[in-house]
Amino acid sequence: MVKPRDEFDQDFGLSGLTQKFRPSAEIRSEADALDLVEGMTDRFESVAYAHQLLEDVQRLVGSALPDEVIHTLWLAATRAYFDPAAHGLDSRTWLRRIADVCVARIRRGDPSFTPAAAGPDPDQALTQAVLEEIRGCAPALTEAAVTSAYADPLPDVVSALERALPEVGADLGFRLFLRAMQAYFVPISETRHARFLLLGERLGYHEFVVDDGCLNVWDDLVD
Repeated sequence: MVKPRDEFDQDFGLSGLTQKFRPSAEIRSEADALDLVEGMTDRFESVAYAHQLLEDVQRLVGSALPDEVIHTLWLAATRAYFDPAAHGLDSRTWLRRIADVCVARIRRGDPSFTPAAAGPDPDQALTQAVLEEIRGCAPALTEAAVTSAYADPLPDVVSALERALPEVGADLGFRLFLRAMQAYFVPISETRHARFLLLGERLGYHEFVVDDGCLNVWDDLVD
């Protein structure tokens, strides 16, 4: 599997995709949404983005997570701007359609490509470190997701992230957590921000994958 960490200086895979689901994208239908997905897989000369997006989607689709948990993860990352359920799609069906776009993009250069199941996440220490950060931010993230003026209340976001983490691993789990923190403008301290950056380094990320200027860092917060 092609890994994008050496190629991208911005968020990637499923978390990078969800960042693009914003009002400026003017998504009014499933077709519009899939056009956005196709555009993302075409943005780069290599197919690394399509490979990583496909792997992320496969981790969720192949997990034991209930569909409602996957739905919550998607809504949290997109701040509910595009809700697949509003277009008659359950979450796994929607993710499989994203996967189809990725496979089509990859097969343009490799017609014999056959998707393989995503492998297990081997680093339990990193998974535990991500879990600790999720739990540390739980009160603030829950409050922000319930009281947001920009989207309907989403009270189960933290429990969805906690349930997903053992299934999808530290990499995707951390990126979805960061995307939810940014989507709901959750304030964090400089100390926590430094821990986020360190976790990103351990995962092999460029620093802008962790924070492209959208994290809400306050110098007077204490963790």
